[in-house]
Amino acid sequence: MDKNVLDRILSGLADKNIRFQHMRRLLKDFGFSERIKGDHHIFYKEGIEEIINLQPLKGGKSKSYQVKQVRGIILKYKLHGEA
Repeated sequence: MDKNVLDRILSGLADKNIRFQHMRRLLKDFGFSERIKGDHHIFYKEGIEEIINLQPLKGGKSKSYQVKQVRGIILKYKLHGEA
């Protein structure tokens, strides 16, 4: 797991500068399963209520509101303790 990416997401200071592939890898490292339909990457995990639906921006970045959603789920379920 890339601790640097996790730290950047948790800090809330780089929401517009998180690469989409880094966020995908982080969710997979946390044990999320991924289903892809078009440009929608849908992540789900047993024990996690929310389903995460991500779409990349042109240029390979993540959408800032989706970074906030992922941060909220990481904190709500204390996933950062698994890192």
